[in-house]
Amino acid sequence: METYADVLLVTANVGSLFDNVGEIQNEWLRELYKTIHSHKPQFIALHFQEVGGKDYMANMGHAENFFWIIESSEEMKDYDRVCIYVDNQFQTEDSFTALGSMYFIHKTLKNIQQYDFNVKDFKAVLGQSKHVGSLDGVSTVEKEKFPKNFWPDFKWSRKGFMRTRWIIHNQGLDLVNVHLFHDASNLIACKSSPSIYSANRKNALRYVINRISDSRYTPLPFFLFGDFNFRLDALSLVQHLSTSADVQTVKKDSSNEVEKIICEEKDNDHQVLLHIEDKLFAYLHQAVFREDNGRALLKYDKEVAVFHDVIREEDIEFPPSEEYTKPTRYMNTRCPAWCDRILLSHTAQEFIHRGDDGDKSLVYDTLGPNVCMGDHKPVFLFFSLKTNDH
Repeated sequence: METYADVLLVTANVGSLFDNVGEIQNEWLRELYKTIHSHKPQFIALHFQEVGGKDYMANMGHAENFFWIIESSEEMKDYDRVCIYVDNQFQTEDSFTALGSMYFIHKTLKNIQQYDFNVKDFKAVLGQSKHVGSLDGVSTVEKEKFPKNFWPDFKWSRKGFMRTRWIIHNQGLDLVNVHLFHDASNLIACKSSPSIYSANRKNALRYVINRISDSRYTPLPFFLFGDFNFRLDALSLVQHLSTSADVQTVKKDSSNEVEKIICEEKDNDHQVLLHIEDKLFAYLHQAVFREDNGRALLKYDKEVAVFHDVIREEDIEFPPSEEYTKPTRYMNTRCPAWCDRILLSHTAQEFIHRGDDGDKSLVYDTLGPNVCMGDHKPVFLFFSLKTNDH
């Protein structure tokens, strides 16, 4: 008999919650609980990146508190099994990823098992298990930081992935928390298409997919959700935004290096349309990023397409998830982009129940579209997982 389990997957880069401790956390949590309340999932997976924020040495204590608040909240009381994994061990530089994952199982959902990577077998999930630290000896999670030799030019960063493996009723799946590299400079990103950063992310994502599909364990359908830092293809986007403009590149006096790119309108008093520097991306008509959910820009979102042989994604019908300064306004540091995503293997897609059009059994959207959620809007996927309950 075919049965269903309602699943909610959420990915959130929570760095700015800790950089502004206490300012946005309550509203942020309210939006999370509101989404849980409206969809009433039986299984919840929360994947967090940048736990502790930029100043993690000072703020990691707040991070533990944040996890505790969610875990002990009134809103979560009907979830009687909880598994928590927080990599907060910033002292061990070679393995610190700042990733955190929380899994909640509702009391109505029976027969949930979790994989033990040491004994290579599944065990029933009972009660609450909480692992905070380097996670090295924890057998129900596999964590890896991207090896340093991957990109020797990059300064040390907190990027990597963390996987847990589950059986819900009879359906096995991998849930993978991911954080990939960002664009260090807008000017360098504009130099080539695809950009050097995009190429780095492609290597990293291919690495993750190979690691979770290799022969050490039986490959399973998977969901990869996290902050992929995917960016719009800068070169073709800038060409598009400046079609009717005069483009000037300003070079540094001493070297031949480009310092800024300025696009001015040909008439209209040469108003500056677009101004780009290493850490500045100021576009005059910001509304284009939110109009019709930024649909006009989706054609420049190319980084997932490379993986269509192994990965699918539901249609994006929400505006870019990053970088916000106010609830509905983007920062001028980078071009807004769909950084936060929920990707799935072709095999996983087969287990998603699809009702008729207009059926709300599948939703891919942002949390708190009109509320300040920090510089990233969390992204969620709610769906019914088809399971065979014998």
